[in-house]
Amino acid sequence: MNSNKNSSRGRQEGKKSTPLSRKSKPLARKSPKKTFTKIKETPKSDETTGVRLNKYIANSGVCSRREADTYIEHGSVEVNGKLVTEMGYKVQPDDIVRFDGTSITPEQKKYILLNKPKNYITTMDDDRGRKTVMELISNASKERIYPVGRLDRNTTGLLLFTNDGDLAKKLTHPKHNVRKLYHASLDRKLELRDLEKLRGEVIIEGRKVFIDAVSYVDGQPKSEIGIEIHSGRNRIVRKIFEHVGYKVNKLDRVVFAELTKRNLPRGRWRELTNLEVTNLQIMK
Repeated sequence: MNSNKNSSRGRQEGKKSTPLSRKSKPLARKSPKKTFTKIKETPKSDETTGVRLNKYIANSGVCSRREADTYIEHGSVEVNGKLVTEMGYKVQPDDIVRFDGTSITPEQKKYILLNKPKNYITTMDDDRGRKTVMELISNASKERIYPVGRLDRNTTGLLLFTNDGDLAKKLTHPKHNVRKLYHASLDRKLELRDLEKLRGEVIIEGRKVFIDAVSYVDGQPKSEIGIEIHSGRNRIVRKIFEHVGYKVNKLDRVVFAELTKRNLPRGRWRELTNLEVTNLQIMK
């Protein structure tokens, strides 16, 4: 009798110590849960903070954003000593960015307004040796600034320069309807019937151009015309008057995006005021 009891107790104790007992199973399930929690808690800071690499390069004055994408793709950019070819990579404040081996940093934003004289072309340089607008603002900024839009060689008046790519894009995109007011001197008196033809929409080279306003200049001969448009097409004002049979002898841009030539002599430049910059940035 005693021997049977002892052997029964032994079998029960043996069951408790086996690794297949029910009490030991929950322990086996805990390990993967801990591992899963660790992976979930690992964040990627560069996905939520920082500045996109192409914008960082553009803000450094190297090139445009679109060009920066090409340079990134072709392996010209390193961040913290490592080659980066990912388009959406975000640069953090403490990162060191090198472009073709040279360290770069975002430039201070500059905004320069020039009253362009005649016989200067709107380009960064010219292989034919012609005078460019860059010569006129060569000492305006240590940062590399670019003209916003264009004025042809014989057109005078307001021309804005900046290294603020976002603002430049805004001021040149047709959807923002940036105001441009010109004073045109024609080869002869503009007949009233022809003036009426220029009110509203006209077709130039197969494309619609909307003329916001056109009128004679007060106190001047009828060959002096004020015309307001928002189109940025090349030589568009001259083409508008040619459309009704007139030649533009002189063309002067007197207003650009609410900026005026007041107290700015021909051939001279000035920096925009903080208020002017703010007004341009909030412009819809």
